[in-house]
Amino acid sequence: MGVNGEAAVPRDRQFGEEGGRLSYGGYLRLPELLEQQRPQSEAPDELLFITIHQVYELWFKLLLHELESAREAMFAGELWQARHLFQRVHAVERVLVEQVEVLETMTPQDFLAFRNKLAPASGFQSVQFRELEFLSGLKDPAFLVRLRDASDTELARLRRRLDEPTLWDAYLTALSQRGLAVSDEEIMASLLAVARDRRSYDDLWQLAEDLLDHDEAAAEWRLRHVQMVERQIGTKSGTGGSTGAPYLRGRTRLHYFPLLWELRAWL
Repeated sequence: MGVNGEAAVPRDRQFGEEGGRLSYGGYLRLPELLEQQRPQSEAPDELLFITIHQVYELWFKLLLHELESAREAMFAGELWQARHLFQRVHAVERVLVEQVEVLETMTPQDFLAFRNKLAPASGFQSVQFRELEFLSGLKDPAFLVRLRDASDTELARLRRRLDEPTLWDAYLTALSQRGLAVSDEEIMASLLAVARDRRSYDDLWQLAEDLLDHDEAAAEWRLRHVQMVERQIGTKSGTGGSTGAPYLRGRTRLHYFPLLWELRAWL
């Protein structure tokens, strides 16, 4: 018994109210988190708009973490670990696509009630989204100039992404560790060897499929995003100054790993 006749808490008791070391809200920093949704108008749907985009940025942060880890696992030859991480990436990317449906519950009239308050803010300015593209292989230094409102810290992150290896670089390392040539002239022959000899290279084939799933999911998200934009604002220009839907539709044809798509024609 403890003092005042109360039952003593076992020393090894780590959970429950007895410990009192950390709360749910404290661990998740909920007071700070829930203070970050600050509409600029009285429009009812602006809270929805802000919440969805903040959630996207949280998912982007997680994707960057998981993709970095998958890249390092490929460099280390731990292909099983890379595949495990890609399964998580794919699950998150499915959520990204599904979230568009929530945003589409907002009518064009609802959006127009506060859209003029957004300019010149735009999803085009998402630094984390550009980091995902750079890490995946779509490196475009022009964004360092075009993202005029990015902070010095954000620009430094983008420069680091431009300089560091991509997921494709890591996959080429995984191929070379198995004795397969990865020069520009020989890479297609190596990819064909992997595809045609699943008995010897099935782990490399499955990993390539994971990369392709990541590529396809990004394309699907871009397509759903542009359809949502067309549904909301038609052919209006974007709040950030882009052409809006035409610009977004032009990017739906991009691929992270073009050689994996080209491989299909060689099989």
